[in-house]
Amino acid sequence: MSAVPDTIPLQQRLAARGVDGLTLLVLPAVLFLLALFVYPFLYGLVLSFNPKSGGALANYTKFFSDSFLYGTIATTLWLALPVTLLTLLFAVPIAFRVRLLQHQRLLTTLLVIPITLGTVLVAQGLLNYLGPQGWFNRTLLTLGLISTPIKLLHNYWGVMLSLVITGFPFTFLLTLSYLSGIDPALERAAATLGAGPWQRFKTIMFPLLLPGLAITFCLSFVQAFSVFPSAVLLGAPAGPTRVISIAAYQAAFEEYDYSMASAVAMIMGVVQLGIVVLVLSARGLLYRGPAGGGKG
Repeated sequence: MSAVPDTIPLQQRLAARGVDGLTLLVLPAVLFLLALFVYPFLYGLVLSFNPKSGGALANYTKFFSDSFLYGTIATTLWLALPVTLLTLLFAVPIAFRVRLLQHQRLLTTLLVIPITLGTVLVAQGLLNYLGPQGWFNRTLLTLGLISTPIKLLHNYWGVMLSLVITGFPFTFLLTLSYLSGIDPALERAAATLGAGPWQRFKTIMFPLLLPGLAITFCLSFVQAFSVFPSAVLLGAPAGPTRVISIAAYQAAFEEYDYSMASAVAMIMGVVQLGIVVLVLSARGLLYRGPAGGGKG
């Protein structure tokens, strides 16, 4: 008895298995992700366990046994965490104000200009403005407010200021997008019932915005934690602003030890992931109720 030929079209058979035209559109993105993230990550992970000498964990042992290396974690956190908190503190009230203004698009464009300049150009501007002979110090000297120039560069404060300037537009845009997703009718209803501005913010807006703020904190923190140009141009890369990215760069391009550089990069990723997990876990504990933060 001969088998009955399969007369079902190939397209229908694929659709029955969940493979349709929409699914195939995702394929380029998956290939892009594999080529530019997954493969390099796995390659770097394997490379970190193949040191020039010693056992598989030699690079990690070297890192955590040398205070000049493992101290870069604390240095980077000491920069990234305050910068992230500051940009959030600036972004939230400004976003609340901008969303109510008539010329919102124009103001938003002006506020995000620093993100288009790049860290190197911002650093160059700060060198000219805040240097010992820059406009800021010369103005204060002319007015007699100081007798010697204030040292604001090639230290912690120079790097921090640069990160705040370049990180604020990113944080502001994310905050504004989440804030725009909250139904304004909720705030108007609370105002009708007699709730003041602070009470409306505390009981309605902030709980709904909290999921979005947590995501914004995580993304802004990752951006600040990967600081490199600012730490070199405006800081002291051999001293107070020797961040972990500088340690990875020196291992790769000064010592030509790509295995060690990969290990530092893996440690860098683990620290970032740890902070992100803590923040998202805290969000889950603090936030109760439906996610009202737009894209949160």
